[in-house]
Amino acid sequence: MGVVFDADLGNTIDDALALAMLFGLQGKGEARVISVSTTKSSLKAAVFADILVRFFTGEPNAFAGPIPIGLSLSGAMAADTPIIEAVTGKQQYPRSIARMNDTADPLALIRNALSAQVDQNAVIVLTGPATNLAALIALPGSREWVASKVRLLAIAADAQLAADPAALQRVLAEWPTEIVAVPAEVGDALPFPASSIEKDFSWSTAHPLVEAYRAYRAMSYDAPATAMAAALYAVRPQENYWKPSEPGTLSWSAMGLRLASVAGGKHRMLAFDPAQKERILQAYAETASTKPVGRVQRFRPPQKKN
Repeated sequence: MGVVFDADLGNTIDDALALAMLFGLQGKGEARVISVSTTKSSLKAAVFADILVRFFTGEPNAFAGPIPIGLSLSGAMAADTPIIEAVTGKQQYPRSIARMNDTADPLALIRNALSAQVDQNAVIVLTGPATNLAALIALPGSREWVASKVRLLAIAADAQLAADPAALQRVLAEWPTEIVAVPAEVGDALPFPASSIEKDFSWSTAHPLVEAYRAYRAMSYDAPATAMAAALYAVRPQENYWKPSEPGTLSWSAMGLRLASVAGGKHRMLAFDPAQKERILQAYAETASTKPVGRVQRFRPPQKKN
């Protein structure tokens, strides 16, 4: 399963936790992160993403170059956050991005990543404003093309989602595949435990995710995990961690995200199932704290001569 991860990385800690979890699932052979982009218009946000990706995938080499990071350039450059400064300010963490030209156009990045996937073998995890995805489906022919490649769009419906309401409304109205939204109350009901940061990540004395976690709020705190829930559902829907609603149609207003019951609707919302609490927390801790396994090298098999 190819996973496209589009987030406002650097604004909240759950985005970074979700990305760490996706790479943990990649290490287990359950998924493969094929694209990482940020809707936070900040060069340092792209550097932050680059540091995380390089930490989890290993150093670029002759067989695998640096993984490009998509950076949205919509609007003025946003202010950097303590999360970003805490990680990008540490020169011990290798990075491939030093200037704007080192980043990628997120629309081209996502489209190229999806084009390499077998039909219906990709999912998209959105944990921030829908700016990039709205622009993607505005491209001529993109809706049909996305429908052929993407199985599911999983949305973390927290406060960050409302930063670009026009883009969100367009995605909800025009996105051609199934959409599953995770309400913020789901992430609040089952936060990522601070005890896991202290215990499960102790295998590394220099971990960028741990640096970011400690910079986000005064320790110790349990972090809302809406983005983690969206990412985990996208990869493991068969595990029944949450209770999906009946199909309907999602809409956005000043009152927030709402689901209207509509026959034949392609949208759902997830609800927290208290009976699954321990299973979910175990999955969060095990996957987010997994040691990096690097990228598997792929070689062309020997060709038989006629």
